[in-house]
Amino acid sequence: MSEAARSLLQRWGASFRKGTDFDSWGQLVEAIDEYQILARHLQKEAQSQHNNLEFTEDQKKTIAKIATCLELRSAALQSTQSQDEFKLEDLKKLEPILKNILTYNKEFPFDVQPVPLRKILAPGEEEHLEFEEDDEEGGAGAGSPDSFPARVPGTLLPRLPSEPGMTLLTINIEKIGLKDAGQCIDPYITVSVKDLNGIDLTPVQDTPVALRKEDTYVHFNVDIEIQKHVEKLTKGAAIFFEFKHYKPKKRFTSTKCFAFMEMDEIKPGAIVIELYKKPTDFKRKKLQLLTKKPLYLHLHQTLHKE
Repeated sequence: MSEAARSLLQRWGASFRKGTDFDSWGQLVEAIDEYQILARHLQKEAQSQHNNLEFTEDQKKTIAKIATCLELRSAALQSTQSQDEFKLEDLKKLEPILKNILTYNKEFPFDVQPVPLRKILAPGEEEHLEFEEDDEEGGAGAGSPDSFPARVPGTLLPRLPSEPGMTLLTINIEKIGLKDAGQCIDPYITVSVKDLNGIDLTPVQDTPVALRKEDTYVHFNVDIEIQKHVEKLTKGAAIFFEFKHYKPKKRFTSTKCFAFMEMDEIKPGAIVIELYKKPTDFKRKKLQLLTKKPLYLHLHQTLHKE
């Protein structure tokens, strides 16, 4: 084994153990970050064209599958669902495989597929790219500048500490209706809170990839904790939901449509909101409905107040 390969495997092993240690100790945010960082490194190496580090094509496939398992564990830590989770005990089975990747020749213990390395576009960036199908064209909004660091899919934040007299908002994203729901690859939703000028008022959050696709619905059933007390949101603010999916032909993740909820719509219980054509118009100046069909984003709101 070359010195470069040995060094790389040691770094991967250390990162893997660091993530599982955080996971074991209940430091979930730290574990998620470690898993996602390592997964991206593994994906890049698995898809690299050079072979300076002695990895065969079969070994690269195994490396990519380990990356997929790291993403599955990361998603499980952020999910409110107990079913079909990828457990910590499962993940720990992969450490000796990663450590001995050059000599590993057994069948991979889990039925997973490598996840392609993907470019995730920042808000506004995709407006300079060609549009998708005709029914998604239109709209003349402009993306806001990023006031907070860009995040990757599955980056949900915990609920803020409560304050006397202040209200916190939890939004459960139940499902979204789309005529081609079954054709969306690895769909997720980006949630942001913007002022009237389209500037972020809170960190941007991304849901994990959807739980399932069924008929004309993509199901999420995931809770979003809004990162500011309702009373502290500026007048005219809105909460945006951008539905994104992967486009294999163009090899990037694209916004398909968006929806938003204004402050007077914050109230306990279920709500359905309309879907609009991209690009996302954070200033809400030139809105065009995605379709005339009765398809909406389905949400459920819970207010927490001391």
